Amino acid sequence: MSPSLVLVAFFLFAISFLLAERGRRRAISNKIALLPSLPGLPLIGNIHELGSLPHQSLRELSKKHGSLMLLHLGSIPTLVVSSAELAQEFMRTHDMVFASRPSSKVSKLLSYNNIDIAFSPYGDCWRQLRRISVNNLLGQKMVQSFSIVRSEEVAQLLERIADQASSDNGVVCITEMLNSLVSNILCRVVLGSSMSDERTSLVCELVKRNSTFFSVMFFEDLFPKLRWLDVLLGSEAKLRTHFNTWDSLLEEFIENHLNRCKDGGDSNGTNTDFIDILLQLQRDSNTDFVLTRNHIKAILMDMFAAGTDTSFITLDWSMAELIRNPEVMKKVQDEVREIANGDEMITEERLGQLKYLNAVIKEVLRLHPPVPLLLPRVSTEACQMQGYNIPKETRVIINAWAIGRDGAYWDSPDEFKPERFLDSTIDYRGKDFHLIPFGAGRRICPGMPFAVAVVELTLANLLLRFNWTLPSGISKEVMKMEDSPGLGSLRKQKLELVPTLVNIK
Repeated sequence: MSPSLVLVAFFLFAISFLLAERGRRRAISNKIALLPSLPGLPLIGNIHELGSLPHQSLRELSKKHGSLMLLHLGSIPTLVVSSAELAQEFMRTHDMVFASRPSSKVSKLLSYNNIDIAFSPYGDCWRQLRRISVNNLLGQKMVQSFSIVRSEEVAQLLERIADQASSDNGVVCITEMLNSLVSNILCRVVLGSSMSDERTSLVCELVKRNSTFFSVMFFEDLFPKLRWLDVLLGSEAKLRTHFNTWDSLLEEFIENHLNRCKDGGDSNGTNTDFIDILLQLQRDSNTDFVLTRNHIKAILMDMFAAGTDTSFITLDWSMAELIRNPEVMKKVQDEVREIANGDEMITEERLGQLKYLNAVIKEVLRLHPPVPLLLPRVSTEACQMQGYNIPKETRVIINAWAIGRDGAYWDSPDEFKPERFLDSTIDYRGKDFHLIPFGAGRRICPGMPFAVAVVELTLANLLLRFNWTLPSGISKEVMKMEDSPGLGSLRKQKLELVPTLVNIK
């Protein structure tokens, strides 16, 4: 069908739908009349104001309309929060009310009907899945047990950088190398072994597409009765093709483990990985919670998607900010090399001594939270907040990116100044609501310890072993520091740098 016929069909439907939609919106406005509401266009509401980078557009809107705004995204009333004070209200004071997640077309399909950790509604299923993942992969004790995996993969990364730099005009694409590193670490702890380069590239590409699909506006999400337009325009088919590729890959991983068990591999349990644990829990009939095959695939999807993106995005932005701020890079390199004391690698036991490195990472997370708009929440009951009446099933988006750049909390908020965190107790672990890159409350990112461990060890050793410069002809002044559209805030332009191996003996 031609695009013109599609538009005609859409607007015919819109005319008939408009009167009912206006009446419904008036009813909503009566319930939440006190909330600051942005004027919108008929039918679409405020969708047109989001732009390709909603976290930036919403920050600009909040400067005009306040840190709590009611938007209408199609037929969905959505509160946008842009201050630390209000974020604390939603994620601490009223955390129980706003601990659940709304469903979307993408989350429902990619999380096997919202039965994962990230998008599952608040309840017993979510608690059980979170407990399983924290106890067996993401908790501090398990993260420490994977120390040897991180050290080995970082050592291999350093070797690859040195080799590639000597054979490719000295230039390396640090973005691609960091992406592969994080994927390799995750694969080893989840699958028990590394993947081929082809499989690693596939996982990286699928994770990237996940982020892209979450940024797509599907008609069904905005107007549930318009799913037929998603079908007609082919967007639903593209999403299903993407999901089928993921599903086939996850099935392959699970079947490989089942076949290995049938063949008697790892029968003594000395080389048990995360999939082995999930399959054992599935076989355990003594548990009250029934772990299905789809539960396992949904958890694995979370591990690969969220586990890869968080560490990779933070590392990539860290190197970009340091190359633009050479005085900061010099200072953190001096610290790392002093602590290394002639050793060729910084071990995890020494990371706690790197105070300035820790400040650099905090500053990167302040300016570039991996998910700038925290995953949306939805109220499970009506509540009152700061004099406003918020009805049940109201969606809430917390703009962590805007809060991290709020001049009410930060001096020179758009400047890269790690010194602001020296001799400061401010942290990103969910207690300080003006720094919430991982969220806070019950739905705080459970993978935070895993991600931070990868970032700290990798960044310390990249700065220990190499000096870094931009390729010839490129200056820091012309570097583009733009975000890519998507759920995650990946830097739009791949980062290419020239490493010089340092003799640290």
